Amino acid sequence: MANKPSIPKGTRDFGPEEMAKRNYIFDTIKRVYALYGFQQIETPAMETLQTLMGKYGEEGDKLLFKILNSGDYLKSVSDDELKERNTLKMQTKLCEKGLRYDLTVPFARYVVMHREELQLPFKRYQIQPVWRADRPQKGRYREFYQCDADVVGSDSLLNEVELMQIIDTIFTEFGIRVQIKINNRKILTGIAEVIGEKDKIVDITVAIDKLDKIGLDNVNEELRGNGISDEAIEKLQPIIKLEGTNEEKLDVIAEVLKESETGLKGVEETRFILDTLKNSGLKNEIQLDLTLARGLNYYTGAIFEVKALDVQIGSITGGGRYDNLTGIFGMPGISGVGISFGADRIYDVLNTLDLYPKESVQGTQLLFINFGEKETAYCLPIVAAARKAGIRTEIFPDKAKMKKQMSYANAKNIGFVALAGETEMQEGKITLKNMSTGEQELVSPEEMINRI
Repeated sequence: MANKPSIPKGTRDFGPEEMAKRNYIFDTIKRVYALYGFQQIETPAMETLQTLMGKYGEEGDKLLFKILNSGDYLKSVSDDELKERNTLKMQTKLCEKGLRYDLTVPFARYVVMHREELQLPFKRYQIQPVWRADRPQKGRYREFYQCDADVVGSDSLLNEVELMQIIDTIFTEFGIRVQIKINNRKILTGIAEVIGEKDKIVDITVAIDKLDKIGLDNVNEELRGNGISDEAIEKLQPIIKLEGTNEEKLDVIAEVLKESETGLKGVEETRFILDTLKNSGLKNEIQLDLTLARGLNYYTGAIFEVKALDVQIGSITGGGRYDNLTGIFGMPGISGVGISFGADRIYDVLNTLDLYPKESVQGTQLLFINFGEKETAYCLPIVAAARKAGIRTEIFPDKAKMKKQMSYANAKNIGFVALAGETEMQEGKITLKNMSTGEQELVSPEEMINRI
């Protein structure tokens, strides 16, 4: 007996009902992005490793899926190197490409390559899958979709304000209650300066970013392991555990960072965003969270993260400002800010809370029963008219028993069934059956379309 086929861990198949739900997510996000003037692009699934490596920090580099060179991929590897089994050294010779880890770095590469064609500021959105060689677990997949919106070529903080409004609008439409968390990497840089560990900003932010996952004691231990002094760690504690309103937190942190020009700039930017959003009618809470670090190295200003309030799952949206990203590709000075919706986690949240509108998952609305060639010939123009009117319509392809055709309609949750035999054809009508109520009525094709 042949082995049953399987798919890689951390990936999923999606059937018709699941795809209907996913398309509801994608369509909602696309519609809101378009309302704010964003335009869609796509980039290849694979990028050169030169594009990808070194953009996500050491931990991110480890999670990149590398693609073996085609043909004789061992031709540039010596026997001695094979015996040495140095994986990191070998992969540079075996692999020139990798699957994209996110959509932001490919977007930066796109901007550099297409600079002459772009009108700045350039507002783009992109909805495509990304891949990470992570350990699969609940809410974490190796293949998943991101739904990004980015603005490049503008330093204005109004872009951050609009992205917060987009987040609020989309989750309000989904009916998901969320908390929007905001911080600023300049504040974190200022903290590193005032505790005397300016060169350790990446280590500090990566460790702080794990607070929710591993707890305060383990964060402190990781900081210690990265060579940060006990005195500096002690100074960090009140900052990590800061409480109060957004205004109170900003007032306290401004006092703590009064000797740091960079830190105060971060406070000023954050205050502007929060003050501007006060009168924008947000439906969801926005909270300043100084433990929010987002481990990716390229963020330089505001950073965002969204958590669902009614489902225990990781971040479902994140993003931030990344002033220096295109400089890596030889184009310094282009500022960018963006957000990314995690469609797969949103899908899981909507499933858990059963928040899909009924019409979003409804498939075929009308099925014509097949009684034979003559009846089918009569029905086909009516089928065409129903489709032209926007009704999702099928005609059963085979002259099968009525029971089989009705079972098909029930299995697919089709709302209406149309029957046309000798009587209906003589009168130029259709018998329309409502599958929910069981009621039947003899109607003209025009009346049938109006009923549905």
